[in-house]
Amino acid sequence: MSQRVFVNLPVKDLKRTKKFYAELGYSFDPRFSDDTAAALKLDEDNTAMLLTHEKFKSFSDKPIPDPRVTVGVSVALRFDSKAEVDAIMKKALAAGGEEPRPTSDYGFMYQRTFADPDGHRWEPFWFDPAAMPPHS
Repeated sequence: MSQRVFVNLPVKDLKRTKKFYAELGYSFDPRFSDDTAAALKLDEDNTAMLLTHEKFKSFSDKPIPDPRVTVGVSVALRFDSKAEVDAIMKKALAAGGEEPRPTSDYGFMYQRTFADPDGHRWEPFWFDPAAMPPHS
C-alpha cells in the first residue's frame, strides 16, 4: 500500500499562495514546480500540488468549487505537540490566513483550523493515542 500522499489543490494566484506557505516555513520541490504548479513539501513523504485553475482543469472535467463557500476536503496535518500546532497557526494567521473554527481540545487530541488565501482548510492537530478514551 502507498504511504505517500499527493494532494492536488486549485489556486487562483500561485505566486500569492507560494508566498503564504513559504511564510509558514514550507519549501517547494523545484523539480515539480513551474509557473502553473508548485510542489509544496509537507514533509519527506507528503506533497501538496498547488495548481493554477487552468492546470487543475486538465485533471478533471468537473467545475472547481469555491472553497470559501463549500468544503470539499480538509487536510489534517499531525504535529508532535500542542505548542507546534499553535506555532503553525500563529504563522498562518500572520501570513494572512483565517481561522474559520474555534480550537477543539479533546484531551487526547488538540486541533485547530486555518484557511489559506484560497479558502482551502488545513487542520493542524496533535494526538496522543494512549490518552484516548476506551471505545464503547
